[in-house]
Amino acid sequence: MEQDDERQLAARADLARLLSACFYEPDQAFLDDDVFGQMAAAARQVDTGLATLATSLDAAFRAEPLQALLVDYTRLFLGPTHPMAAPYGSAWLGDSQPLMQETTLAVDALYREAGFEIAEDFRDLPDHVTVELEFLYAQLFAQAQARRAGDSAALEAANLARRRLLDSHLGSWAPRFGAALGNAAQSQFYRTLALLTAAFVEAEKSRA
Repeated sequence: MEQDDERQLAARADLARLLSACFYEPDQAFLDDDVFGQMAAAARQVDTGLATLATSLDAAFRAEPLQALLVDYTRLFLGPTHPMAAPYGSAWLGDSQPLMQETTLAVDALYREAGFEIAEDFRDLPDHVTVELEFLYAQLFAQAQARRAGDSAALEAANLARRRLLDSHLGSWAPRFGAALGNAAQSQFYRTLALLTAAFVEAEKSRA
């Protein structure tokens, strides 16, 4: 059973990492690096519903011109005046000021406490959906390693950090973000990404 748990933890980690990548600007590299194939393989080890959505995401990306996806990405996440689905936790958890709320500082503090460092070349806010999903990946990966090593203290610490992210940050705002993304998207790719992200985060929230 422990070996099965370890494999599923690793699959959940891969799914979080690959979902994070999908919120970067769409690029041919998504196909060259087999992002969607890896995602579907990971999802099949976690949940059949997630696997179906991951397969649909692959088909949707291949069906639409890259330029159309770039246009949709820009209007959804960047502007030109304001994004249709702001990819920041503070946009959904804060008050009238959209960005850099106390929630942004709180999630940054969580990262530091867990020893998680944002890449130096990442020039956006720490509560961006890509970073929060990457942090989720890091904690799931750490849990898989701890399970393999039989390190119960490390396993508990990584799971606690994962739960804090889901209880106070990503898990609190992902449903509203996903709904806004799905409603505003013009492309099937981003509509499917909204469904997959919301479903995966909800599944993680339901775990102990």
